[in-house]
Amino acid sequence: MHQPPAFREERDDVVVELVRRAGFGHLVVTNGDGLVSTPLPFVVDDELTSVRAHLARPNSTWRAAPCKALIIVPVSDAYVSPSWYPSKAEHGEVVPTWNYEVVHLHGRLIPHDDAEWVHRQITDLTAHNESAMAEPWAVTDAPEEYISRQQRAIVGVELLVDRIDAKRKLSQNRSDADRTGAQDGLAGRDDRSRAVATAMARDQPTGG
Repeated sequence: MHQPPAFREERDDVVVELVRRAGFGHLVVTNGDGLVSTPLPFVVDDELTSVRAHLARPNSTWRAAPCKALIIVPVSDAYVSPSWYPSKAEHGEVVPTWNYEVVHLHGRLIPHDDAEWVHRQITDLTAHNESAMAEPWAVTDAPEEYISRQQRAIVGVELLVDRIDAKRKLSQNRSDADRTGAQDGLAGRDDRSRAVATAMARDQPTGG
């Protein structure tokens, strides 16, 4: 991924928060047909060294493992109109762009086809995603035999992360006035755009 210094995110705690906030990505591997990708939810450890997920057993992606793999984690993105920049009225030298946050996790994909590992993964995944619910659902809320049948239909996968590329393109290359204009413009649009405005307001990323 191309990472100009102004947009590169290297703070470990920020990157972990981005990945956990997304909680969903696109696993990319190479098999006999070339590049293949599959979307999947996941859980990660605090050091972002391990990404645990599962796939439907008929999904052939897991059969490529063990292998090199990439998980693309889209966090937020939205169109930015040049009409939001105060500098448009000053000199007109502005163009449209796209603001976004994305993390690429590179590593080695390992399959896990044992019941204990898979059960721990689905339990942790469920607990993570249900934690904000008023009445959290737990795997133990369903009949044990039913969960066992469901587990037999999936296979666990784990990415052992060896490289992380994180990018937050949030108008850092614009003046303060233009950045504020873009943030205000995004905040007045749809939920997708407002998520980017929130990211811009939450933190001023720094290059490295």
